[in-house]
Amino acid sequence: MKDKPDSGQGQSTSDFVPYIPPHEHRPEMTWTAIILGGILAVLFGAANAYLGLIVGMTVSASIPAAVISMAILRGVLRRSSILENNTVQTITSVGESLAAGVIFTVPALFIWKLQPSLTTIAFIALGGGILGIIMMIPLRKALIVKEHGVLPYPEGTACAEVLIAGEKGGGLAKLVFSGLGLGALFKFIADGIKAFPSEIETGIRGFKNAAVGMDTLPALLGVGFIIGPRIAGYMLAGAVLGWLGLIPLISYFGSFASTPIFPATTPISELGFWDIWSDYLRYIGAGAVAFGGIVSLGKALPTIASSFAIAMKGFSITRGSGSNQSGVIRTEQDMPMPYIIALIVILISVLAFFPSINIGIPGALLVILFGFLFVTVSSRIVGIVGSSSNPVSGMTIAALILITVILKLMNFSGQTGMVAAITIGAVICIAAAMAGDTSQDLKTAFLVGATPKYQQYALMYGVFITSLTIGLVLTLLDQAYGFGSKNLPAPQATLMMMVVEGIMNGNLPWTLVFIGMATAALVELMGIGSLPFAVGLYLPIHLSTPIMLGGIIRGIVERREKNEAVRKQKLERGILLSSGFIAGEALMGILIAIVVSMGVTMPENPYFGPLVSLIAFLLVAAILFVTANAKGKKA
Repeated sequence: MKDKPDSGQGQSTSDFVPYIPPHEHRPEMTWTAIILGGILAVLFGAANAYLGLIVGMTVSASIPAAVISMAILRGVLRRSSILENNTVQTITSVGESLAAGVIFTVPALFIWKLQPSLTTIAFIALGGGILGIIMMIPLRKALIVKEHGVLPYPEGTACAEVLIAGEKGGGLAKLVFSGLGLGALFKFIADGIKAFPSEIETGIRGFKNAAVGMDTLPALLGVGFIIGPRIAGYMLAGAVLGWLGLIPLISYFGSFASTPIFPATTPISELGFWDIWSDYLRYIGAGAVAFGGIVSLGKALPTIASSFAIAMKGFSITRGSGSNQSGVIRTEQDMPMPYIIALIVILISVLAFFPSINIGIPGALLVILFGFLFVTVSSRIVGIVGSSSNPVSGMTIAALILITVILKLMNFSGQTGMVAAITIGAVICIAAAMAGDTSQDLKTAFLVGATPKYQQYALMYGVFITSLTIGLVLTLLDQAYGFGSKNLPAPQATLMMMVVEGIMNGNLPWTLVFIGMATAALVELMGIGSLPFAVGLYLPIHLSTPIMLGGIIRGIVERREKNEAVRKQKLERGILLSSGFIAGEALMGILIAIVVSMGVTMPENPYFGPLVSLIAFLLVAAILFVTANAKGKKA
């Protein structure tokens, strides 16, 4: 077996040899990889859409996809090409990134009761996804090749390590599939046949409208394990302030008012804690999230500025590349520049003139301008901080504010102006998310020795296949649960909607928004990252408590194991099982949504009470702990 290439720290590009050397040719973009990758892209895209609409964040699909791919290709089909596995994970990872960009913005159109067509959603997703890929391609040589040893691209490097350690695929895959089955079964029992409730809560006697609760769902436990105890703790802190501080405070002072206080239409004295959360706390939380997103963007400004300057050199490195690459070695072949230029022209035309998009030539030009900026920034910044810390929401908020102001100055007003702003923002958001994912995938390709142009074609295929299905997923979820409801809060999209409405119409409860911004500023001044705190403040406490439990389990596993290699193995096991929880529950949630949308009446009242739900949830938590903490088991 070849030596595994390291992350490249301190290694010059000229000395680097990928796992599969340039002169070797192995099966890569095969029909098997295309079909399997397409299926997994749709599944992981749907799962991440569901997760993001609940908690406002998504999880990387690259490593679980690589593991599942290896299990199927090696274990079932008896194929063993690492480059074929890499193609599958590349296509699959697109589903997660594109879903993130879509659910951060497009649900705003549903909340406005506009019910965008599947075609409209598909074109928005396709435009943003393709834009993010083709604008990043000219930067590959500058960021991935020339900066090798400087930019670690953590997710891309980790995925390459998993692919190179492919002989472990079968054992690892069992964890993903086990988690998937358990997560789906739990969701079916709790929210399908309603054997027991998936939400438990209780008020606090003598503390009016104060409440604590928990959504007893394995996916949230998995999210907590993946993000870790620190971020989970920040989220819970925000939730505690909201549900044990601000809601009781609003309830106390509001009880002396006999008339409704905007934006509620009912006197506060008649509102319960869920009503106060919906009418008041969400706006405070939205202000906090907006502040946190902008601060995270501001913190990244030095990196953004240097990234933009350095990345611009990538275009000069690529300039002059024609369609003839016959003399270029396999691992340096990119999609030809004429193809990229042609695709950009087609995208501008479609965005400008397609009737359902309705942003016109000015809107298309804004997409290209802001898209170019944020794609360039996203492509390099993920190389430093990783995709999970990429401030996509902050960039989208900043872009939406500027775009909405520009559109208003251009006499775009009312609903037409708001829809145009959200549509433009959606394409930019998707492009920025896709650019970060493309960079990580091209880093993986660079380390394992894949052919860049095949990787880029695979990415575009992944965008195409996911764009055709993501609209159906959104429509089904909206029909079954309703975007903006407590069952599907769609936090990021609601925030984007509030920003656009507030600028266009001036009817936002700005006092509540400013209170949220001041709260986030206080947290930031205390030296704590305000964005996860703000997300916890915005979301119901019922989501933060199970996430915290997952984080605690990870923290215990990390603290108990002193050996770094063994600790890494244990965390890998826990993350894969957690990824299975998330995927299984999300896919079952979508199946339930399909059944509901077909008119099937689901049971309304649980057969067993909250205690059974809590016991079942703690049993799943114990399974996660035992699985992650298992000693001496090879993955």
